[in-house]
Amino acid sequence: MSIEEEMVKSPILVMKFGGTSVGSVDAIQQSCEIVSSTLKDWPRTVVVLSALSGVTNQLLEGAARATEGDVTAAMAASEQLRSKHHTTAEGLLEDMSGLAEFKQHCDRLIDEFSNLCGAIAILGEATPRALDAVASLGERLSIRLFRLVLKERGVPAQDIESTRLILTDSNFQSAHPDWDATRRQSQQLLVPLLNQGVVPVVTGFLGANSDGVTTTLGRGGSDYSAAILAAAIRAAEVWIWTDVDGVMTADPRIVQGARTIPSISYLELAELAYFGAKVLHPKTVRPVLDAGIQLSIRNTFNPDHSGTRLVPRPEKKDEGGIKAVTAVRGQSLITIEGSGMLGVPGVAARAFGAVAGTGTNVILISQASSEQSISFAVPLAAADQVVTALEGAFKSELSNREIDRIWATGDAVIVTVVGSGMRHTPGVAGKVFSALGEKNVNVTAIAQGSSEVAISLVVDSPDMELAVRTLHNLVK
Repeated sequence: MSIEEEMVKSPILVMKFGGTSVGSVDAIQQSCEIVSSTLKDWPRTVVVLSALSGVTNQLLEGAARATEGDVTAAMAASEQLRSKHHTTAEGLLEDMSGLAEFKQHCDRLIDEFSNLCGAIAILGEATPRALDAVASLGERLSIRLFRLVLKERGVPAQDIESTRLILTDSNFQSAHPDWDATRRQSQQLLVPLLNQGVVPVVTGFLGANSDGVTTTLGRGGSDYSAAILAAAIRAAEVWIWTDVDGVMTADPRIVQGARTIPSISYLELAELAYFGAKVLHPKTVRPVLDAGIQLSIRNTFNPDHSGTRLVPRPEKKDEGGIKAVTAVRGQSLITIEGSGMLGVPGVAARAFGAVAGTGTNVILISQASSEQSISFAVPLAAADQVVTALEGAFKSELSNREIDRIWATGDAVIVTVVGSGMRHTPGVAGKVFSALGEKNVNVTAIAQGSSEVAISLVVDSPDMELAVRTLHNLVK
């Protein structure tokens, strides 16, 4: 029987558990219980795991200390990680052989981390390739532990490193999948296990290039991993398990009255994810959208809650405009201004070429209709480097006063209102700016995409919470 014929036996579910869902003994037990109970309705289920909560940060911090030559701190991080995983395993595993197996596996990977830190300290730098090797260790630890807990519950499972499944280019720290190779590998390795009633427990976040060298998909990439694998094996649904009841109308830490959005379109969620909503990695949407896969976001610690469903297009009941408000902190607004820019072709192209040369991502662009200024937002930490690059690119224009100045704001925040209903509802933008004006919140830049699903505006950092709360009052 061919792989294609095997794949029509029953629908496949991919479930991804984030770091908080495997962040403690109780959390891992809860996540394993969810897997066990789900198998009754979804006998062919793939589990994708993040590292235990905080582990990836500890690994990368250890590598950073090694770069500074502080081997003692790096070795201390090794022992902290070893202790964390040993203690967690002891709280989970009753079978002594399983516990011994995990500790041996853990010690081998922690020793690998120590060796990597030693090499980094000698070189005095950590290459992107080395950082991917370091960052991969957390997921490689979590899948083995999770598989052993499932085994004690009577669930047949197999841990699989996604370096065998997701093949990528060599863009370390933010690799891009080779879709054909990934599809081929995933179908060959995962589908037979599923048909045997085995639950594959797969590392999120990781891939490998054509030489077998470990790559990562970027921080938070486990969501993306789940979407990639779901598309590759033609899954019916993806469930993202996190620590909130789905996509919220705002950050509940800022807005006390924030509530769960029952359904949201792919386009709306893509805007929310891009503009700061942490519930889903921004790249997750595209693979499931292209493959027509249903996606839900649910709470590990409140599994009876229906969470948020992603739908291909807004439902008819979604009317009235704004559905959610989000914010991206730690930004700087870069402005190029000068009367000599008027009618001069290529200014924007040269500007963004200079920015690209610094490796900086531009998250928002705003240009005056007079063409006498162009503004764009970049991470605050990159602002000085970007301004220096632009001053170099426009040295002649600055000297001739065709460009008057290039400057950066201090700490700024991009606040975005999202809702597909805005395109059909006149006056939404007016309500947004009237509401902010009544609260004396100053807006320094505005941008709206052609999709009309989102309006973004830049405010000073001290005004962020007031702006978000004010705009949340407009959510229907």
